[in-house]
Amino acid sequence: MATSVLLSGPFHAFSQHSKCKIATLKSTAIFLDNVKPIKNPTVTLTNTTSFSRNHLGSYNVLARASIGDTDGKNTVEDELLMGEDSAVFDLEKQKISSWLYFGAILGVVLFVLDVVWIDNSTGFGKLFIESLSSLSDSHEVVMLILILIFATVHSGLASVRDKAEALVGERAFRVLFAGISLPLAVSTVVYFINHRYDGVQLWQIQSVPGVHQLVWLSSFISFFFLYPSTFNLLEVAAVDKPKLHLWETGIMRITRHPQMVGQVVWCLAHTIWVGNSVVVAASIGLIGHHLFGVWNGDRRLAIRYGDAFEAVKSRTSVIPFAAIIDGRQTLPKDYYKEFLRLPYLSITVLTLGAYFAHPIMQAASFRLHW
Repeated sequence: MATSVLLSGPFHAFSQHSKCKIATLKSTAIFLDNVKPIKNPTVTLTNTTSFSRNHLGSYNVLARASIGDTDGKNTVEDELLMGEDSAVFDLEKQKISSWLYFGAILGVVLFVLDVVWIDNSTGFGKLFIESLSSLSDSHEVVMLILILIFATVHSGLASVRDKAEALVGERAFRVLFAGISLPLAVSTVVYFINHRYDGVQLWQIQSVPGVHQLVWLSSFISFFFLYPSTFNLLEVAAVDKPKLHLWETGIMRITRHPQMVGQVVWCLAHTIWVGNSVVVAASIGLIGHHLFGVWNGDRRLAIRYGDAFEAVKSRTSVIPFAAIIDGRQTLPKDYYKEFLRLPYLSITVLTLGAYFAHPIMQAASFRLHW
């Protein structure tokens, strides 16, 4: 049996680097709202506790408590987290109206994107690709230019997010950010699909036994390294007010920069499979962009969260599993439960769907002649 307890208020006496001690409860019964007394219970406050500074300088603690019968000893264990619990989806808190707004916004965005950018008869996408292609006959160079433009815009806008949001507001900035980044991302992906075999063939090992399975499994795993903010679809679409989150649970325990790790895994898998110089160039550009994102992301979180981020940084790592191996991060016994959540189920379904939809995506890209 489990319950969630939300404690909100000033906790000035807590040090951000303090460690919670195990306390012994000597009472023989614990009463919670609508819960009958339990003889010899154990209350465990585990590492789903969220501890964050609010605008007034006080702290909010989000604790999840598990209650169970024991053989006579009652304990409270609490690992204090400075960041947020990632990939949480509370169905009871969802509003139908919010998701209706999301569906409407998504439809409008896709329609505008098609008319203004994708459709060759009305959009600017083809003209954009042709102008870049005129700079060089090398597909590798054009591929790198596309990634450089996208990276500059994407990371550049992210870098000025705080100041821009102060001027125009969180939702307006998100619309601006997405409105510029999305067409550039589509152009880069379409060009990659259309020209991935147009360079120099460096190797061909697709017929080697086990290679397809290795590439498929690596690509599948790479999508589980999506940054948790990606799951906040209502914030992505600006239905909810977008926030810069400080995540700490789930995939963040393995690596503080899962997006970078996932991109590296995906790039290596596709480079092995295709073996073409265009894919090598794309992989170099994408990995370089995400490595910059590691530095820039830490910088932005340090500015926004200060000591709270430093605490999270001290017990996480950029390199996967490094903090776990050197003892700075201890995985809870029920760590797998941090992945048994709807967003990860959705990622599983969408990743499998994307794999089987490869022929459709390729046909759609080829029809654009970019």
